[in-house]
Amino acid sequence: MAVVGAGWAGLAAAVEATRAGHRVTLFEMAPHAGGRAREVRHDGLVLDNGQHILIGAYTQTLRLMREVGVDTEAALLRTPLRLTEPDGRGLHLPPGPPVIAFARGVWGRAGWSLRERLSLLAAATGWAARGFRCDPAATVESLSLGLGETIARDLIDPLCVAALNTPANEASAAVFLRVLRDALFSGPGSADLLLPRVSLGDLFPVPATSWLQRHGAVVQTATRVRELARDGAGWRVDGAAFDRVVLATPPAEAARLVEPINATWSASAAAFGYEPIVTVYLQCESTSLPEPMLALRAGDDAPAQFVLDRGQLGGPKGLLAFVISGARLWVEAGRDATLAATLRQARHSLGTLLRGTPEARLLITEKRATFRCVPGLERPPMAIAPGLLAAGDHVEGPYPATLEGAVRSAVGAVDALA
Repeated sequence: MAVVGAGWAGLAAAVEATRAGHRVTLFEMAPHAGGRAREVRHDGLVLDNGQHILIGAYTQTLRLMREVGVDTEAALLRTPLRLTEPDGRGLHLPPGPPVIAFARGVWGRAGWSLRERLSLLAAATGWAARGFRCDPAATVESLSLGLGETIARDLIDPLCVAALNTPANEASAAVFLRVLRDALFSGPGSADLLLPRVSLGDLFPVPATSWLQRHGAVVQTATRVRELARDGAGWRVDGAAFDRVVLATPPAEAARLVEPINATWSASAAAFGYEPIVTVYLQCESTSLPEPMLALRAGDDAPAQFVLDRGQLGGPKGLLAFVISGARLWVEAGRDATLAATLRQARHSLGTLLRGTPEARLLITEKRATFRCVPGLERPPMAIAPGLLAAGDHVEGPYPATLEGAVRSAVGAVDALA
């Protein structure tokens, strides 16, 4: 079997296929595996191309990480969901049954009026009563009408942009509700935050690659596949024969390879719109934030929605990572404007929490970080042709562009081929 693409979906497909007894060859056009969730080396630092946060509901991702030898307890800092702001306020879910934990978290959230708390609990009850389903054409903004500006600003908008990387006025309410159901209400620990203590490379791509090589798989990096072609009941990948193929490349690359085989599928994969994510790394002497992650209030002159203290997550002390999701307007504004606005936001939002003057270390822009998760989005199906299936977070499914969505897609593709 061939797997084309060694992002998290391709690696997951290769591991699952190898476990099932297939002889796997994995092709990756980059020098290293990891795709859009990879480590970056800069000026002696091992950083990430973006701050990927896992949650307890990522069951398939966690299972495969353990399968390839990752000690998930050591590699990930697990805490109950905490959306803490620099002033200490925020939504804090205690451990326990999810419905009770959510109600207690809402009830104890400082800064919300009694009316606002009751309106959110009533809305959540209504969503649950309807099976977390809604009009497919609805946006997250329309879903939150009646909750008030405060709830939208403090909870709905940051959760939406964190999960879907799409602004609430454009984001799919149907997908958002599915994420809420699985994350907040599917079982104890499902909403827990899992913050990586190691680089994204060490979290899965590096150990997965080593595991594959130890178990007889062939891993070919820096190898861009030029052509897929039918070969009787099987396929040829740049002339080499395989009985089955899992195509786990980004959508545009998949569209190029599939166009001569299935033009309809190719057109669907090529039609995506994308949202960027920008990560700004600032160094601020010996700063240590009250928690490893704080929620920030984004606005016209405040780009970031979250800041992570990398010093508390295995990195150098005082290294802060500011995450700008749904960053299209900031990418258009340019690097200098984004850096300047992030520095202003850091000084204004964190204030006395900072020890010294923050200085810019690195700005990373992932221009096609995720597809724009809008209402009515048509995503290409898993099946392309007999013996040729697609895997990736962009493939038809219930989740937005997340690591878990990519991994689940890969597991499903291998199961379907079997």
